[in-house]
Amino acid sequence: MKSERVKKLADTALKELTEALAAGKSQTLTAYLAALARFHSYSFGNVILIMMQKPDATQVAGFRTWKKLGRWVRKGEKGIVIIAPMISKSEDDNGEEQTLYRFRAVYVFDISQTEGEDLPEPERIQGEAGQYITSIKTLISERGISLEYADDLGSADGLSEGGKITMKTNLQSAEEFGVLVHELAHEILHQDKATRPESKTVCETEAEAVAFVVSHAIGLDTGTASSDYIQLYNGDQNTLSQSLDRIQKTATEIITALQTDEK
Repeated sequence: MKSERVKKLADTALKELTEALAAGKSQTLTAYLAALARFHSYSFGNVILIMMQKPDATQVAGFRTWKKLGRWVRKGEKGIVIIAPMISKSEDDNGEEQTLYRFRAVYVFDISQTEGEDLPEPERIQGEAGQYITSIKTLISERGISLEYADDLGSADGLSEGGKITMKTNLQSAEEFGVLVHELAHEILHQDKATRPESKTVCETEAEAVAFVVSHAIGLDTGTASSDYIQLYNGDQNTLSQSLDRIQKTATEIITALQTDEK
């Protein structure tokens, strides 16, 4: 593929992504964020309590919260005990208001203890990456970056650690390709402190935009997956426009390398 054609392809993809970001959050992302807002952030102490009682817990919430999300705790499930603060106001002997803190045990349940409607999730890239999985792995290796796989990366599908990429196992073909490109973009663009943007929003926007362009180039169905991801990190069309040159250069470099390896 000639360099002029690759550049034109990148321009077209970036225009599409810019328009998607300008259109605002997709219905899928809006539903996901609404569900996410119902989950509480637990204190360190409560996280320890949860892990002690149910080490494989991933998403926990109270009985009523699960009900609002369209899910119900299965009969016979044992609740996970955490400590909840109770705050009240009263007056002391001098008539001055004082705040009283008390604590009580409450029960929460992990999603694995519930059933009902599926929780909304951001859209994911679809399709079959085929031989391009091997090609992107070859490119990563040629750049001197090690590649490893792990069963559990928390909420992440991939991690870039400066000379090392760790991927979550058992991703679908298109997802694996997109995440590999995303993490490779981090390796290329964000490991040099002298040129790395300070903002995490900018870094994630750049990496995901590169993944979008490259995935688009090999014919994967990106849908709103990339725009959803960018907006999760508070990125928008303005964030994207400020990094267009860096994104285009990196995406073009990767696409060209993949096409060369294909011959």
